[in-house]
Amino acid sequence: MNLTEIKNIFYIELENLYPKTEIESFFYLLTEDFIGLKRVDIALDPKYKIDKILQQKFISALAKLKNEYPIQYIIGKTEFYGLPFKVNNDVLIPRPETEELVQWVINETQEKRKKKKGLTLLDIGTGSGCIAIALAKNLPDAEVWALDISDKALKIAKENAKLNTVNIQFLNENILKVEKLSVKFDIIISNPPYVRELEKSKIQNNVLLNEPHLALFVKDEDPLLFYDKIAGHALEILNQNGMLFFEINQDFGKGIVKLLKEKGFQNIELKKDIFGVDRMVKADLHK
Repeated sequence: MNLTEIKNIFYIELENLYPKTEIESFFYLLTEDFIGLKRVDIALDPKYKIDKILQQKFISALAKLKNEYPIQYIIGKTEFYGLPFKVNNDVLIPRPETEELVQWVINETQEKRKKKKGLTLLDIGTGSGCIAIALAKNLPDAEVWALDISDKALKIAKENAKLNTVNIQFLNENILKVEKLSVKFDIIISNPPYVRELEKSKIQNNVLLNEPHLALFVKDEDPLLFYDKIAGHALEILNQNGMLFFEINQDFGKGIVKLLKEKGFQNIELKKDIFGVDRMVKADLHK
């Protein structure tokens, strides 16, 4: 069997589930991962023959795709902010919107870095480590900490820190239960669970059936639980003129702004993402 035949099988088996462009993307990602051939290589040699072992790998991947298993979990990796990351179903797959949050943090720290060297940053609910690692890579003079409740997620995050040659201080804590963190920070960032249980019907199967619910969902009756708790900690552990950044559920932007105002934060800014919905909040703390 050759690659063109495999590609045609993918089209036939997946055409009712995915757009043609997405099926093509799946095929080329798998080909590069399994064989090391890029799209241009396949164009030059479309009849490239594969042995039975490779055929089985493609067929196995195809079966997972038919069950709406994410391609990132199949190949065990993805890219975030131009950096490679290992992923499995113990961690969320990083989203483009979160890249925007990282960029916002980097932009906002430029002035701070002129005034103060050696900024300290904390990423709460780090998952794969994508936020903390991207910041550590792009703010090399910063001291970066990352916290998560999940041992399994932290294992992946530590592997990703090593993969990207950055030094991160990892904490295994439940942010809802920890009484006090002993370190002070200039910046706190969090992309906490913010999807309400009632929104499950709107979530695509590839996410709902495979990504960790612990990192996705919050109870309907207390959707701002994590924001309230993290903001409370931030009052204690942010340095003077510190900054707090959140990724948020688009339905609760105004509610989070109100919560932060009531806690005494200043210069609160609600920002839209590339899709035009409220997705990020920044707040300053002047003690």
